[in-house]
Amino acid sequence: MKIQDRTFIVTGGASGLGLATAKELHKNGGYISIMDMNSEAGETLVKELGTEKAKFFEVDVTKTESIQTAVNETAQWTKSTGIELGGVITAAGVGFPGKIIDRHNEPLAMESIDFVLNINLRGTLDTIRLALPHMTQVTPTHPDGERGIIVMVASSAAFDGQPGQVAYAASKGAVASMTLPLTRDIAQYGIRAVTIAPSLFESNMTKLLSNKVRKSLERVMEFPVRAGKAEEFAALVRHCIENSMLNGTVLRLDGGMRMPSKL
Repeated sequence: MKIQDRTFIVTGGASGLGLATAKELHKNGGYISIMDMNSEAGETLVKELGTEKAKFFEVDVTKTESIQTAVNETAQWTKSTGIELGGVITAAGVGFPGKIIDRHNEPLAMESIDFVLNINLRGTLDTIRLALPHMTQVTPTHPDGERGIIVMVASSAAFDGQPGQVAYAASKGAVASMTLPLTRDIAQYGIRAVTIAPSLFESNMTKLLSNKVRKSLERVMEFPVRAGKAEEFAALVRHCIENSMLNGTVLRLDGGMRMPSKL
């Protein structure tokens, strides 16, 4: 599927991996619906990209009505531009680490678990289900009858999470495991589903890591021995969109890294 002259929803599109993705798709001719909580960063990005091909919507992905409003307004925008919806990239996510039982024999607060699950998992599902009724009505432009793509974001923690990542790994593992059934649900409409599972990437979350933790992680890296760059993630999103044979799969983007059990 071509990126040019298609509209793409990017949640978490004002920072980190989502920001890099929004810029990459825009650079390749896409129109970008940026959905994020950070209105200042979102409006700054729209000014950078230009108001013709970018719109910002302040969205809390834990609230259905917030997503619904932004999706509906995005759909109205596509009608005014004539640039139909081509895909959804669900890059909104949080880490918020915490062991399931702490040194004082206290269980992890359910509020902390809900916070992670509601953003990483519920927010992903809710965004997809609300966008799909619009995507199924898109005019197929590909000889195969392709209408669009869903690109979800999991994590290497879905496969080898570290201590303190129970809630995070649960949320990202769920995203990874729902990739194939989602693919099967939407195949009849000519819509694909792919998940990318990055390891340690430079982002707002990884900026909080101490030098000790970062060095410990570098010891288990294969090649290259560094955190991934947001632009490398965005390049894979672009390839997922453009390569119609990528469907129903989880792509690890980790340089061969496997997370250690202890830091």
